[in-house]
Amino acid sequence: MEKTVLVINGGGGVGKDTLCNMAARHFKVRNISSITPIKKLARIAGWNGEKTDAARKFLADLKALTVAFNDYPTNWIVEEFKRFQSGRDEILFVHIREPEEIAKFVSATGGVAKTLLVRGGKRMEARRRDGYGNAADDGVENYAYDYYYVNEKPLYAAEKDFVRFLREQILK
Repeated sequence: MEKTVLVINGGGGVGKDTLCNMAARHFKVRNISSITPIKKLARIAGWNGEKTDAARKFLADLKALTVAFNDYPTNWIVEEFKRFQSGRDEILFVHIREPEEIAKFVSATGGVAKTLLVRGGKRMEARRRDGYGNAADDGVENYAYDYYYVNEKPLYAAEKDFVRFLREQILK
């Protein structure tokens, strides 16, 4: 199997991590996020890991500051991408929310990275319309993704559906 790099995005709560974990039961997966190094900084500042709207805004704002200062998140994920290229994993999922940061990473990979937007189906439509209160979550639709996946199946059916989607649409 050829190595696949997928930037995965979607609003909070659509199941991105769950889908990545499901894929990991079928493929050799590495799952990273551009927010990971920011979370380390946030813990120093008192963030305790919660996923509230206020915490999401704090992380988004802190990430924006580090991007403006030295592009730390992109530099970090590019290094992780290089490690993936020389490793044994088959799929690298890279979680990036902001459209401009997605474009920057795709460019840094020479177009190797493809993009996937996960939408949450009917149960998440109202949340998407109302917004999350931070630029990172509220702007996920503002990018022309290579692939779109609607995560609306119950858990017992989602894994089979997502793996089929990967095989038929992306890994072909």
